[in-house]
Amino acid sequence: MTPNLVYLGLVAVLFSCGVFLLLERSLTRVLLGILLLGNATNVLILSTSGPAGGAPIVGRTPDAEMSDPLPQALILTAIVITLGVAAFMLALIHRSWVLGEREDVVDDPEDLRVISEHRRLDEESQVEPGESPYDSGDDLGPRTPPGVRETRP
Repeated sequence: MTPNLVYLGLVAVLFSCGVFLLLERSLTRVLLGILLLGNATNVLILSTSGPAGGAPIVGRTPDAEMSDPLPQALILTAIVITLGVAAFMLALIHRSWVLGEREDVVDDPEDLRVISEHRRLDEESQVEPGESPYDSGDDLGPRTPPGVRETRP
């Protein structure tokens, strides 16, 4: 059994485009990326499932000519899961549009505060070239991390 190279090329293109769209800020593009990833998974399962054969009904088709029903069941399950995720994403996109009239991913204010605090601490604890921030303290490193005041009773 050798998989068709056209199918494998299609899987590679669908996966790469799906991941690219999944990393975008627009929720519509994220939805399209999820759909492309779902379709790529279906084509991958189809291309690796083996040659086409007869219907897997005992008595109608000889055993040697029957196709394996498991990949077909997996593809059907993947289609249903992709449909459910797409419906959920459409609901999120609609809710985002109704509440804020925008459909892109917005940054959480708490996340922005944590990032700015982390950058401020990094700027305050600049180390001179040739020095290590772990020079003070014992063999386990500094007693307190940079930017944290040491408190003793």
